[in-house]
Amino acid sequence: MRVLSGIQPSGKLHIGNFFGAMRQHLELQAKHESFYFIADYHALTSNPNPADVPRNVLDVTMDYMALGLDTEKTVFWCQSDVPEVVELAWLLSCITPMGLLQRCTSYKDKIAQGLSANHGLFAYPVLQAADILIFNSNLVPVGADQKQHIEVTRDIAGYFNNTYGETFVLPDEHIIESVAVVPGVDGRKMSKSYGNAIEIFEPQSSVKKKVMRIVTDSTPVEEPKDPDKCNVFALLKLVASLEELAQWDKKYRDGGMGYGEAKKRLVELLIEYFEPYRQKRAELENNLDAVKQVLENGAKRAKAVASETLAKARKAVGLDYRSCK
Repeated sequence: MRVLSGIQPSGKLHIGNFFGAMRQHLELQAKHESFYFIADYHALTSNPNPADVPRNVLDVTMDYMALGLDTEKTVFWCQSDVPEVVELAWLLSCITPMGLLQRCTSYKDKIAQGLSANHGLFAYPVLQAADILIFNSNLVPVGADQKQHIEVTRDIAGYFNNTYGETFVLPDEHIIESVAVVPGVDGRKMSKSYGNAIEIFEPQSSVKKKVMRIVTDSTPVEEPKDPDKCNVFALLKLVASLEELAQWDKKYRDGGMGYGEAKKRLVELLIEYFEPYRQKRAELENNLDAVKQVLENGAKRAKAVASETLAKARKAVGLDYRSCK
């Protein structure tokens, strides 16, 4: 089956990105035909500094490659290198009811977070649908809270197919079974926009400083502590073995342990977990031409599929005057 997913290039990726989605993407490429892209068109909805976008695209590419992306098997490209998706988004826009977009919670959520209420942000689900449909995707990995994205895509494809004839494959969601929300150092969901993220490949000294700043409660050392309500323990669950995690659970509940002890071990485990990938990341940093070539090769493969689907959609809506006799 064909699996498709995209990630926005908003800078170097953090451990929340990895444990929340990337790890699952890398696992799926061994079982399915995988199409993964860097969503730079989508990133424009937040009006990033134009000077930052190209470097962010390369950073995300290098992070994926360092962590195990199989660039021979997996089609990996930059969204703007396949502009056919934007034309398809327009064709889909002309069949998408306003009411469907007005019911999308993602727009309301992002406005509440302070993003400007631009048309790109409002119409984001249509471009997202185009991303999925243009590659005949069967499965789209999403978190349980993102199911609406796939439901909207299926609705849009259904409107199009019912109006113009069977054109698009209707995708299914692949719910990512991951840990709960990965907390940042301030206890909120880890996010670059909150400034609370621990980057996957940032210097080890910086990792230590951030971990030691993780917010905890004021329970005295001698008192028992609830691991299920602790941000440090939530991160330990990502990198500790089941045996060690059970030991930490007991330490928390027995009392006599300070949070600093758990934080020091978390630093060690995070560094140990990502250490095997650091050398590869450094090698890629010194060979940007090879990184760019991976994106160019991926774009050619993606474009071949996208062009065929777009041609079918254009003909379906009547953009085919050459066929008149």
